[in-house]
Amino acid sequence: MGIDYISIGNRIKEIRTTKGWTQAKLAEESGVEPSNISHIERAATKLSLPTLVNIANALGVTLDEIAYGSLVKSSHVSIKMIDEILADCSPEELKSIAEVIKTTKSVLKNK
Repeated sequence: MGIDYISIGNRIKEIRTTKGWTQAKLAEESGVEPSNISHIERAATKLSLPTLVNIANALGVTLDEIAYGSLVKSSHVSIKMIDEILADCSPEELKSIAEVIKTTKSVLKNK
């Protein structure tokens, strides 16, 4: 499995926009040129490990949260994402979602 630069760029953009940051703000916080942020988010360039670390630190996330799509062992990131999605659900909503998950898992296992 190779490095999925498209996924990395999409995750950086998703995290950045969730924080309400512009590309310029992320560039300022990470010490990366603004044009490079655009190139990274569009996967028009391969980013170096130091750049990735600077961006992760600026966004306040771990490297595995950004490289999620390129990692074989990433279930902990999936669990964190699910936990964030479910944080504001009522008990009834959680019960319904659990049923959907059970059904989906069953379908996927039987493929």
